[in-house]
Amino acid sequence: MGWQGKDPSTDFRGGGFISLENLLYFARNFPKSFQDLLRKQEGDRAIWEYPFAVAGVNITFMLIQMLDLEALKPRNLVGATFLKFLAENESAFDLLYCITFKLMDNQWLAMRASYMDFNAVMKATRRQLEEELLQEDITRLEDLPSYNLLSR
Repeated sequence: MGWQGKDPSTDFRGGGFISLENLLYFARNFPKSFQDLLRKQEGDRAIWEYPFAVAGVNITFMLIQMLDLEALKPRNLVGATFLKFLAENESAFDLLYCITFKLMDNQWLAMRASYMDFNAVMKATRRQLEEELLQEDITRLEDLPSYNLLSR
């Protein structure tokens, strides 16, 4: 799955237990997309790919930062916008995680990235996700253009 060592628990330092919950949610609710990403089945892939599980932990960490979830009250518009989605759907964070993972892989392929490009791909993913979340006509996560990348 792309763990860095023999003990996967050490890889969860950055994203904590929630990153494991995110991976499980993704596997259960979007098994086709999950398996496609795990097996790197779509697109023209690089020889040195991103490690799947570690990428997942990094996505959780990036979302927590982007949405300013460690603050009592989000200090940015993206975080405040996300709280509206969370009020409507208690699984909003998990769903956004799935969308983001698929979006990240899409960016990876578009950038023809390899392992050393991981940080640049994450930055591009965050930029696109922030732009989508701030579109005026988005009233739920399923309205995000990147949601259409997911398949069950």
